Amino acid sequence: MALAYDPLFISSDKSLSAFDVASPPHPMILTQDQLKRIAAYKAVDFVESGMVLGLGTGSTAKHAVDRIGELLRQGKLENIVGIPTSKKTQEQALSLGIPLSDLDAHPVIDLSIDGADEVDPYLNLVKGRGGSLLREKMIEGASKKFVVIVDESKMVKHIGGSKLALPVEIVPFCWKFTAEKLRSLLEGYGCEANLRLGEKGKPFVTDNGNYIVDMHLEEDMGDLGAVSDAILRLPGVVEHGMFLDMASTVIIAGELGVKIKTKQHSNSSS
Repeated sequence: MALAYDPLFISSDKSLSAFDVASPPHPMILTQDQLKRIAAYKAVDFVESGMVLGLGTGSTAKHAVDRIGELLRQGKLENIVGIPTSKKTQEQALSLGIPLSDLDAHPVIDLSIDGADEVDPYLNLVKGRGGSLLREKMIEGASKKFVVIVDESKMVKHIGGSKLALPVEIVPFCWKFTAEKLRSLLEGYGCEANLRLGEKGKPFVTDNGNYIVDMHLEEDMGDLGAVSDAILRLPGVVEHGMFLDMASTVIIAGELGVKIKTKQHSNSSS
């Protein structure tokens, strides 16, 4: 449980850093899940009738999808088409009556809303700890606007700064070979590479039939663009979980309210 303040308090002061918020009144106690819901509901304010929407995956994005479904039922949104980033989100959206399609039918998406596992000061992201990074990157990369929703625990000084996993999706064929190549590539950053396991200790399998190697880093990688290119050049790698220069807006729910960060310039280096 966290000491927080009135969740309706919003700060969009661009003079504040990603780690600062203004100070509203009315203290109250909010859980991390409540903070996620606050950020998600604020993101849905960007949605307009007639939009094609990228629907994210994960505990935070789930709140946004629920809210979109609620507004459709109330008649406050109309003619929405959703493009889900995972089978799980597809099932959720269908249960809520959200009409769905895909990138083949809608190669340009008006707005995507999704969570993130890390956000650096330049709004670069780590995503994919839920296992949906490839579809998320395809859909969110095709979006005119990409709104990211997080609680303040996801803010880091540099990518990898949480010491949690940087996921890399790989083909199952000779996965040990690919995992060792990844570990060797990032060895200078204190990297450990571990195959993600699922039920009964078997390899976790993505919606695309691939495996995930979780990279744990001790050091700042510096030039993220160069690291990204090097990872993607490795045979056997499908995609990685660094979403560089993709987020247009990040909504951060924290102990003192909600902070909105908007991308001011391109920078894929931490």
